[in-house]
Amino acid sequence: MAEPDPLEELRAQVRATQEAAERLMGSGVPLRGWDVPRESRGAFAEEAQALASLLAALRELVPPDLREQIADLIRQLLLVLRALLDWLVARIEREVAAEGGAPPRTAEDIPIA
Repeated sequence: MAEPDPLEELRAQVRATQEAAERLMGSGVPLRGWDVPRESRGAFAEEAQALASLLAALRELVPPDLREQIADLIRQLLLVLRALLDWLVARIEREVAAEGGAPPRTAEDIPIA
């Protein structure tokens, strides 16, 4: 029995995800924005599962060392984003204090491991 081709499986997942996205976009914007009616939430869950399967298949194709480098890159991007947010919060707190506003509330640091 022939071994399943991982690239063919990935192609099938990409096709399924693309078809799901086309179905979503073809239906247009719902009357209440993107609020999904209860009866169609099952379809959304299926499409989200197709996307998750696609990402899992892509993850398996990436070599472990490259996967680790990508994880490190994402971690560094999150640290940069955290530093930017800290800077913005400090700037807003200085502006509020200069205007004589209420004392700023403190935020709790969340460790990134």
